[in-house]
Amino acid sequence: MRARVAVAIALAAATAATPVLAATGGHSAAKPRAVWSPRPATYGIAKQSNVPITMDDGTVLEANVLRPADASGNPAKGTFPVLLTQTPYNKEFTSLNFENDYLIQRGYIQVIVDVRGTGSSEGQWTSFGPREQRDYCETAAWAGTVAGSNGVLGLYGISYGAIAQLYTAACHPKGLKAMFPIVPMGDAYRDVTVSGGQVDTGFIPFWLGLVTGAGLVPASGQTDPAEAGQALADHAQGILNFQAQATASATTGQQMGGYDGAYDGAFYKARTPLDIVGRIDVPTFVVGGEYDLFQRGEPMLYNALRARGVPTRLLIGPWTHLDASSGAGLPADGVPSLNDLELRWFDHYLRGVDDPSMSTDIAPVTYWRIGAGHYERAASYPPADTTYTALRLGGTATPGTAGTLGAAHPADGTGTVPYVPVAGVCSESTAQWTAGVAPNNEKLCTGDHRLNDLAGVTYDLPLTKTTRLAGTSMAKLFVSTTARDAFVTARLEDVAPDGTSTPLTSGWQVLSLRKVDTRKSVYRDGLMIQPWHPDTRDSVLPVTAGSVYELDVEIFPTAAQLAAGHTLRLALQTADEPHATAPAPQAVNAAGSVLTVYSSAKYPSQLVLGIEG
Repeated sequence: MRARVAVAIALAAATAATPVLAATGGHSAAKPRAVWSPRPATYGIAKQSNVPITMDDGTVLEANVLRPADASGNPAKGTFPVLLTQTPYNKEFTSLNFENDYLIQRGYIQVIVDVRGTGSSEGQWTSFGPREQRDYCETAAWAGTVAGSNGVLGLYGISYGAIAQLYTAACHPKGLKAMFPIVPMGDAYRDVTVSGGQVDTGFIPFWLGLVTGAGLVPASGQTDPAEAGQALADHAQGILNFQAQATASATTGQQMGGYDGAYDGAFYKARTPLDIVGRIDVPTFVVGGEYDLFQRGEPMLYNALRARGVPTRLLIGPWTHLDASSGAGLPADGVPSLNDLELRWFDHYLRGVDDPSMSTDIAPVTYWRIGAGHYERAASYPPADTTYTALRLGGTATPGTAGTLGAAHPADGTGTVPYVPVAGVCSESTAQWTAGVAPNNEKLCTGDHRLNDLAGVTYDLPLTKTTRLAGTSMAKLFVSTTARDAFVTARLEDVAPDGTSTPLTSGWQVLSLRKVDTRKSVYRDGLMIQPWHPDTRDSVLPVTAGSVYELDVEIFPTAAQLAAGHTLRLALQTADEPHATAPAPQAVNAAGSVLTVYSSAKYPSQLVLGIEG
């Protein structure tokens, strides 16, 4: 049975029996149409464990090779396409190694490799470091030559295994025809590790612990004690050289051992797939999630590939990183199972199966519409009929008393955001930024932000007609603080007539990192819709208590529908725990900060939104 259950890093999947219909214009609800059906499983699985692969520096990586098997359990006769999967979570852990029995049983060889410094592979792990990226290229060249290969290569994997695909594709290994990255990262700094200048303590420590622990477990089936001992010694040394120093750097805000974990720079740039996506030219099916860790980067990867004419699809579902990781139970609603999408994608591009209806059956973009409760399809993300508008903040806002949002100039006023360091604990953020591991009460926290909203201030716009949001948003705020720094969390919410406040999406930014690079920021309809903050050590600006500063907060993309009679809400807080934690110097500077948000002709704070239709 295909292993999809994951404890920490796994997939997002959608299951149903029929394909997603292609876009014929802007967007509409996906409807079932049976034009394709999966072929049955015809093979068993023959596993060859701990196959050595020697890198050009002499380091030995180890792989499991899983081949289609005949009725006797031996590798089936003939040749097959190869799917390369690379994991740091130990290839023997069936819940984390991204083994895809479904595809193997339908005529694919899968090669699962422990990346350098993990599992049973030698060396020291550096999380997508330059040496590991070189390994991807060498491993791909080796995988295409395993016994039973027909020379055609595909890439498959989830999360870390999805990101590894992007770097592997960028070096154009021989025979590579297609890949299927599930929940991949686009920007190592902004997508997940540091949110607006604060470290993701909801996920990163847990993730580092998972990789560390999986690397200290001896490999099953390892027959050479010397090799096993060497691997464990390498891994232990790597913990001191990488995990410990990178974590210390991020939490102290100091450079340490060559790492500068709290600020963007060379370390993160070397691990940012969006910087190399221009070298990728193979068909790519990107799977993302509305509340995924990589919610920000998945549409950006898709759009970057699409802009260059690479055959690409994007599927965004209503899940966190681990939701639906068992592979069963998501709404049918015209969306096929991930198994079926993978089979169809690889059959077409790797096996050369004629599939003339693929372009009409599978939309370029299929995404879940929050609030509408179904999938929709479009030719682009966001849909082509999305336009951008600015809503001005106004009125006096205090905890429990909302200010206003409006297209016209509203009443002048200020919002007073208290210092509540536990803001965010009872919110969707806790579920999202622990990858879905942390338990959360659907009614009290995940599905209703009323309690969390009291930890800050809100600005409301009552809606007289159905309103559809799409793509990125941003809050342009004019603020002052009583301290030497501050942190702002900006959330979009859908407030029902009964007061239930449904979370839609969020953004974050530190005041001292308010500098914006206008060359890298995104503009539409005369408005900045996605500010780009350098967030480097050199970009830090001074903050003086009482002075007013402009702070542009990027709000991550979403697709949502708010009904007439509901209220669009912008909620502001000064923390987002346990998701975001300030490095020590920043925490000292921001301690006790009370934030004032200004709304006037001189200080026109506003919310910029993408609206469809």
